[in-house]
Amino acid sequence: MALLDSSSGLWTVLGQASNVAQLVGVDALGLVSMVVQAALAARRHRDACRQLAQHVVLVGGLLQELELAELMRWEATRRPLEQLSGALRRCYALVTACQDCRGGYIGRLLWGTRMAEELRAAEQEIDMFIRLVPLIALVDTTHDRRAKSTEGVPSVVASCSNSHTRIPRKAVELKEIVSQGATAVPRKVGEQLLGGGIVELQEQKLMDADELVELCTRTEVSCPGFKKFAFFDIVDGTDDFSAKRIVGRGGFGTVYKGQLTSGVMVAIKRLDENATVFDFNSELQLASLQHMNLVRLLGWCVHGKERLLVYEFMHNGSLDRIIFEKTKGPLLNWHKRLQIIKGLAEGLIYMHKRSLLWIIHGDLKPNNVLLDQDMNPKIADFGSARTLSSDIEEGRTIRIVGTSGYIAPEYASRGLYSVKIDVFGFGVLALVIISGRKNTILEEQGDTVGNLVRDAWQLWNDERLHELVDPLLRDGYEIYEMVRFVQVALLCAQEDPVDRPTMSDVIAFLNFESTSLLPDPKPPSELINRDATDFNLSTYVGQLNRTIAITITGSAPLSTRLRIIVDPET
Repeated sequence: MALLDSSSGLWTVLGQASNVAQLVGVDALGLVSMVVQAALAARRHRDACRQLAQHVVLVGGLLQELELAELMRWEATRRPLEQLSGALRRCYALVTACQDCRGGYIGRLLWGTRMAEELRAAEQEIDMFIRLVPLIALVDTTHDRRAKSTEGVPSVVASCSNSHTRIPRKAVELKEIVSQGATAVPRKVGEQLLGGGIVELQEQKLMDADELVELCTRTEVSCPGFKKFAFFDIVDGTDDFSAKRIVGRGGFGTVYKGQLTSGVMVAIKRLDENATVFDFNSELQLASLQHMNLVRLLGWCVHGKERLLVYEFMHNGSLDRIIFEKTKGPLLNWHKRLQIIKGLAEGLIYMHKRSLLWIIHGDLKPNNVLLDQDMNPKIADFGSARTLSSDIEEGRTIRIVGTSGYIAPEYASRGLYSVKIDVFGFGVLALVIISGRKNTILEEQGDTVGNLVRDAWQLWNDERLHELVDPLLRDGYEIYEMVRFVQVALLCAQEDPVDRPTMSDVIAFLNFESTSLLPDPKPPSELINRDATDFNLSTYVGQLNRTIAITITGSAPLSTRLRIIVDPET
């Protein structure tokens, strides 16, 4: 009887706390504050309560960017906001209940188990709203706002396997957001949206010329050698930005080969009109980095609407143009491939540990590895880079920028970033360099690491790793080196960031003489058998009706589906 009373006591306390929150009549932002304060006072499940509070704070930050009074007037936006308020009340009830330590040992044990489950479910529900709130911000609710929406509205950005593709929203009216199954765990948001890739909303403001000039000028002062270039010198050096001069396209601009009046060859990135201050500032971080395995940022130029960055020029271009080409692949013998892998590791450890701040690249892939005349690697394209202070090892964002096949699972699904997302990208890159193969995510089957990682682990487990090596190398490699490098790559490409080594560990592992000293990499999670026909049909119908369907799936029985109804373009 006592056991039953202790168990039911949980729901009594929850009900009382929930009623208190409802009677107070506070709005969503007020509930955020209440949850945080209650979590600080929790006596049970302190870590779980404070972690839940951190997620709630993220929602609060997003809500502060919305015109809540206006959005609550309209049916399309009022419903999801009301659902969010309900979720916040449940969170408040849970953390308030964790302030109560009454009951016997058995009762507390049962209470604790049930409470832990409830806290996890609440965190999952709040995570769903972290994805949903930015979509609410896109809904135009009045005619005046729709008129303004055609001017400078942030665009939806799709990051595909080979490039970042922008989908402009010209004269588009978003009429409805439909949310189903709000208790699901968000795992993949926006994958396969109108052509595939990871989708994020570009919430940063567009670049203002005066602001950028001030930013670049400050960077000049703090970074010796970084300087301003004359616009017309750049125009002359690129033959007026001739298409024949294009050597690459990044996520936020086009790269041209240019020649300065001094005769020096440079690479010039011309940022596109949709690039944001975040994108430009991320690239500027490179000016403070000096390492032989990082491409050098030489200077800048802002002229009218033109935003230009000048880099050292790499004569052999990007790694993807060699490693995936049968005619050029033989240029990379086994020694040079190992040299590239080691160089990438050295560049990353400098970024993560030896620079003033911990800098996360965030988009490691063959396209962003440049090769000099001697095939030495240099990490390039810092438009997705993020910075962490030495005392903060993890951050979270709704702006997920990355490339399918190289992006870490925790970053793709939950927006969590740390130095471990670069470790994952390095592991995949090492496997690509050794095998000459691309890494493809099997999205329909719930894959998070890619077929190359899965194949490599299976071959390692079966002691058949010689089948993984690029056929272009034939027998021109050392078997013991290959096994060691593949095993280290698999350790880096593990799904759980906790299991991945640091880049300092990676350097040490690569220098081990025996693989017997290395830990064994954990196997990737099993794939899920799904009906690919249904998946493709859903995407196709969505395009016909001009409906953007975003499905959030996870381990919970239900899934969350967000549907944005878009009126035809005029």
